[in-house]
Amino acid sequence: MLDAFSSDQIRTFIAAAEEGSFSAAGRRLGRAQSVVSQTLANLEGQLGVLLFDRSGRSPVLTPAGAALIPRAREIVGAMGSFKAQARALAGGLEPELSVAVDVMFPITTLTDAVSAFHTEFPDTPLRLYVEALGAVLMPILDRRCSFGVMGSLPVVPPGIGVERLLEVEMVVVASPHHPLAALDSGDVDAALSAHIQLILTDRSSLTEGREFGVLSPRVWRLADLGAKHAFLKAGLGWGAMPLDVVRQDINDGSLVELEVLSLGRAQRMMSMFAAWRDDAPPGPAGKWFVERLKVAE
Repeated sequence: MLDAFSSDQIRTFIAAAEEGSFSAAGRRLGRAQSVVSQTLANLEGQLGVLLFDRSGRSPVLTPAGAALIPRAREIVGAMGSFKAQARALAGGLEPELSVAVDVMFPITTLTDAVSAFHTEFPDTPLRLYVEALGAVLMPILDRRCSFGVMGSLPVVPPGIGVERLLEVEMVVVASPHHPLAALDSGDVDAALSAHIQLILTDRSSLTEGREFGVLSPRVWRLADLGAKHAFLKAGLGWGAMPLDVVRQDINDGSLVELEVLSLGRAQRMMSMFAAWRDDAPPGPAGKWFVERLKVAE
């Protein structure tokens, strides 16, 4: 039967094809020539095809044998990968890594880390959820994610461990056509409250009834950073954005940076942290990913 052949038969087939003789294959495998010959005969009987032409002095691959050799190597390679993954899982490697990432985290650093992760852990599926504020922590608390990358939520619930990753510089921006853009730097602070501030809304209940970084009583809450970015460029309000996200807009004049004197440098730097449950810290893949997210500094 086709499903009855063994990895030993496949390896013997490959050794005989590569060595050019059953005796050389036996020496390579540490077996007698008669054992190699019988193993291959059994394999041929199970497959229903002749793999070697034995009519000459040395066995030669038949057309069927030559066609099957690449597949045989694929099978052996896959089995090696299977065993390696099983050993890694037995050693504590996560079968899957799920990560919630704050929308403010630098996208270039994230994509570089993801690319490197797929090279380092090709058999470990990676799931990413991009969220903001409390929505980053919710999937950690309910165990849907191994860990999170948080920054825009200054409140960390009990039972959550954190590790610092990097700093994200925030800038206050508006459209060049917005009234705030025409003011001198010393006049901006006093005028902020007269204009709509665009902020991200927390889709979780962790910070219900609380506001962070709100400087105006007139607020529009948006569900994602992309919408906030588009609204800012359309002149619908002012707001804080990661410098990396709006740098090109500032350079080409589609957004202008507002100098808010009441916000010192410390207030404009957002610290990013990896966060996880104390009773479920990251495994080997998670620890590697956390370290890779620090590369930008």
